[in-house]
Amino acid sequence: MNTENQLRFNFAGKFRMFLVMMLIVSLGASFTSCKSSKKAAKKKAAMELAEKTAKAKTDLLAIINDDGRMTLEEKEFKLATIKRMNLEDQEVKDLIVQAEEVLARERAAVERKKEEERMQREKEARERELREGGQFRAINQSLDAVASASDVSSANARIREAMAAFAGDEVPVLILISSDGDIKDYDRPTTIRKYLEFIKDQKKSPNKVLNAVLDNNGKIKELELIKK
Repeated sequence: MNTENQLRFNFAGKFRMFLVMMLIVSLGASFTSCKSSKKAAKKKAAMELAEKTAKAKTDLLAIINDDGRMTLEEKEFKLATIKRMNLEDQEVKDLIVQAEEVLARERAAVERKKEEERMQREKEARERELREGGQFRAINQSLDAVASASDVSSANARIREAMAAFAGDEVPVLILISSDGDIKDYDRPTTIRKYLEFIKDQKKSPNKVLNAVLDNNGKIKELELIKK
């Protein structure tokens, strides 16, 4: 091999070596860059997770310790949003359980109040109907029927019929004697059973219904009478 060819061969070998080295350097740089990007992305994801976790804890504590600033619906929405995050932090999981218990109690209280209000409305409606719909007349007729019964057996039957409108034998009966504004004077209190027996024996019904208070089942739990 002459000198010129030798030089060409050496140059080609060195050039190939240079290309190999450049390729190695390029691959190394790409690997380093890729590794660096993954590390940065991982760090960013970790920071975002930490922020979400911290906010979730803050919101959960706000739900648990709320003093009435948030509505129940707002708290339930916050809790649902946090639960959808599926955070694995144990403290968050524990706070979720506490928040669920708090909201369950609040929801039960709300439902209980709604039911009480519904029952009160129905009670007031029944009492209004009793006053305005002539049902006092039905009670008065029952009392008169007991007093005017032809015999004891018939009177006892009328008493059983009348008692169906009352909550029990011990329902108090108040007989108004006189009133002066808000000051009312009543005869000695008795019970509906004793009063019905009284008018059965007396064979007369001297009083009429002034007012009646109903229980939640629509039965009379207190009767107020006044002289006819």
